[in-house]
Parts: sequence; C-alpha cells; structure tokens
Amino acid sequence: MDQLLANNPLLLLFLVAAVGYLVGKVNIKGNSLGVSAVLFVGLAFGAVNPAFNVPQVIFQLGLVFFVYSVGLSSGPAFFQSFKNNGLRDISFVMVMLTITALVAIGLFWLFGFDAASITGIYSGSSTNTPALASVIDLVERRGETGGKDIKDALVIGYTYSYPMGVIGVMIVLKLMERFFKIDYKKEKELLKQNYPLEEELSSKAVKISNLQLHGQTLRDITNNSKLNILFGRVSSGEDTTLANWDTIIHMDDILIIIGSIEELKLATQYFGEETEDNITYDRREYDVRRIFVSNPKIVGRRISSLNLSEKYSAVITRIRRGDMDMLAKANTVIEMGDRIRFVARRKDLEGLSKLFGDSYYKSSQVNLFSFGLGIALGLLLGSIEIALPGNTTFKLGMAGGPLIVGLVLGAIRRTGPIVWTLPYGANVTLRQMGLIFLLAVIGLSSGNKVLESLESPLWITIFIGGVLLSMISAFVSIIIGYKLFKIPFSLLLGFLSNQPAILDFATGMSKNKVPLIGYSVMFPIALVMKILFAQVLFLVLGG
Repeated sequence: MDQLLANNPLLLLFLVAAVGYLVGKVNIKGNSLGVSAVLFVGLAFGAVNPAFNVPQVIFQLGLVFFVYSVGLSSGPAFFQSFKNNGLRDISFVMVMLTITALVAIGLFWLFGFDAASITGIYSGSSTNTPALASVIDLVERRGETGGKDIKDALVIGYTYSYPMGVIGVMIVLKLMERFFKIDYKKEKELLKQNYPLEEELSSKAVKISNLQLHGQTLRDITNNSKLNILFGRVSSGEDTTLANWDTIIHMDDILIIIGSIEELKLATQYFGEETEDNITYDRREYDVRRIFVSNPKIVGRRISSLNLSEKYSAVITRIRRGDMDMLAKANTVIEMGDRIRFVARRKDLEGLSKLFGDSYYKSSQVNLFSFGLGIALGLLLGSIEIALPGNTTFKLGMAGGPLIVGLVLGAIRRTGPIVWTLPYGANVTLRQMGLIFLLAVIGLSSGNKVLESLESPLWITIFIGGVLLSMISAFVSIIIGYKLFKIPFSLLLGFLSNQPAILDFATGMSKNKVPLIGYSVMFPIALVMKILFAQVLFLVLGG
C-alpha cells in the first residue's frame, strides 16, 4: 500500500483530503477542526512514510484558488466597510494585527526562537494558513540555504501553535464576556441602524387603521416611519394592485409588508392590525415566483438600473444569496446565482424569466475567461519586487497578488461585458478545494520532520509560545477595542474570530449575527495583512 501511494501522488492527495475532511467533521463539545484537519491528516501520512509527496504545483494551485476566490467574495464587504465606521474598524484591525506581531517579536527574544519557528508560531496562533503558505513560497523564491529545514521549522511552529490559536482565543472571549458583563440584546438594538442584521424574512397582511396614514404615499410613510420593510400587493376596495412608492394608502386598505420578524411587528402596530384576509393567496392576476439569475448582462447591476417597472408589472421583494435572504433595495447589486423572488402579473413572469435567465445550470458555470484573466493579473502583481530597507526586496507572491486583485475585481464586479465575480456555489467550491490542496501538500511534505521534533523538548517551548501569543494578543486587543475604540463587544467577537470554529463559538455566545458582520470586515483585511506581516517578520528577524 505504501508503494502504491508513493507512486500515485494524486491518489495520495485525494485520500488525505477525504480522510481529513471526515476527521474535520468530528464534533467535540461543539468544536471541530473543519477543513484544517486535512493538514493534520497530511502530517500523519507524511510521518508514516517520507516518500509520500505530491508535486509542488498542487500547492501553488491550491493557494491561488483559495486567496483569489476569497478576494472576489470579500471585495464588496471590504470596501463597503469604509463607509460605516470604516476608519474605526479598519484601524482597530490594523492595531490588533500589529499587537500580535509585536508579541511575536517579544517571544522571539524571550525564548530565543529562530525566525522560521516564530513565523510559524505567528501563522499558527492566528490560524492563518495562507500566511504560512506565503512564507514557504517566499523561501522557495529566494532559494534560501537550507530551504527544506526552514520550511520544516515553519510547519512545526504552525502545527504546535495552531490548536491554542483556536482554544486560547475562545477562553479569552468567554472570560472577557463575564468581566465586562455584556448585554448582547442591547448591543444588537444599537447596531441595527448601521449594519444589515436582518433575521429570517417573512410577510404579513395588515389592515390600515391608523388614521394619520390616510392619503399618504408609501414613500412618505417609509421616510417618516424609518421602517426597514418592503411592500407587495395592496388591496383597496375591489381592486388589487402592486404597491409602488407613489401608491396612496387609504383607511381599511389591505397591504402586504415584507421584512424581518421584529420589523413586521413594529410595522403592524404602525399601520393598524394584522388581518386574515391575506391577498397573497389570490393568484388570479398576480403570482409569486423565484427566478435564478443566470444572464451575465444583468450581473453586477443595481436593481434600480434595470427599470423593471417600464416593461413589467412586477416588484422584487427579496433575494436569496447562498443561505441568506435579503430585502431587495434599489441599490442592491445583482449577483450570478441569486434567486430573486418576484410578485408579478402572471403574463409577465415568462418575460422576467427570460430577462434574468432562470437557468440553474448556467448560473453555476464559471466564466473561465474572467477567472483565468483575474488570476493571471494577480500573479503578475505578485511577481513585482518591492524594495525594503536593508537592500532586501519583497513580493506579494502567489498569496498576496491574487488576493489583492480579487478584492478589487470583486468590488468592481464587472468591466463592460466581463463579469469578474463567481457564482456563490462555484466560489465556495473553489475556495474549499484550494484550501484542501495547500493543506494536504504542507502536511505531507513536513510530516516526517514533525514526528522527529517530538524527540526534542523544543515542541513544548513552541506550544507554550503559541499559548502566550494567542491569549495575550486576544486579551490586549479586546481591552483596546472595547475601551479605547468603543467597539461593541459583539463586533469584537467577529474581529477576533480568525478561524471558523471561533466564529461559530462567538455566534453562539451572542446568539445573533453581529459577529458575522465583524468577521466580514476583519477577514479580507486580516488575510492580506497577516500574509504581509508573516513575510516581513521572517525577513526582519532572519536578518
């Protein structure tokens, strides 16, 4: 069996990926390793037989796929974060990462680690595999003397510090939650105005009994009430029509409202009362349908730019993207693979289907031209040398270049006829496959060296260094973020969630989606900066 796997690198690669994915699904007290388990399974296989290796191009392919797809999906949130408390949030993320780097430098001098070991500890404690991969890529590009030993030291540092990079942060989050006596419900209410914290969307039929609303347009009502809802059909007497912003409301009209459960409760009280006379059940003239977006001509465009009301009697009430439903606003940008919910005249539904495409097959396809061109641009950017003090040069490499280009193209979304973004499902698949590939290769190439390191007490020192780095950094970051930057604790949970297991833990603590907002702001910035910090840390401390 050993010989078979040694002679068939692809068989070995997918066996490691399969077993690693299975191990990552094992749940212990609500926590699991997830895809990261592929690294540890790869280390186990590599320890069994040093001849277990796969071509280095697999590692490079995995790294590029992962960082580019992350960039595309995170680009809009990355640049949008500048608009709402962006300077504060991004400044804090930079301070948080700088604190971690400074603590790493302190441990470097305190314990006498070499540059490779402390860089590995830094990457492991921050659970950032692309940072580790970028330094390995840097070592290979520079042709370092003793390159194999340096890469082994990087992986050993990463491996022994990774577990506490997850567990240590969880412990600090729980301790600080009790210390500050956090009220998550109160924080959520304060954050609703600035962040999209929609819960599960629903609809209600309300009867207008508020006399003050009689004769007003829905535009005026929405502006005065500040309610975050949309409108479907409106029934006035015997007539049922689609609501628009110029629709005038009268007493005893029946109006369909769409929004989150909490907003619907407030809106019902504001308009009048809920009624059992639900006109959504009347499908004689108007019907409801979900339509897939598969037409590239409308991808990347705002709903308002489509001018649907000129040709169709239809309104878009909500959009489902991935696992999330969102209210369809005028400035909402359409993405490939979105499922759009329409209320429209029955005779207009066919035309709407043609306009949006409504093909699940086409909505799942990857545009290989834009995908390949984007990665090529990223690799070109990554190959540019940047001069640093001390006659040293720095490159963004295969990790930084494609990531930055992905962020920019993801925010742009389209250039003329070229759609840069990927369908949601395709993006998730490419990201996961890329991460699995690079984790498997790193594990297989360093497994034997990790096994040998157990014979030396150095691994204990590395483990202690990882514990100190993760917990001190998290503790100081929370103090500064909560007290100095005045960031709500719920958002801080997301800022410090540098691994999916931590994010799940944080979401469970808050019992709401606020940590996800913090994570979406932090993740692309942190991913870029950790890659840069790791390389600079290695270059500076390595002399």
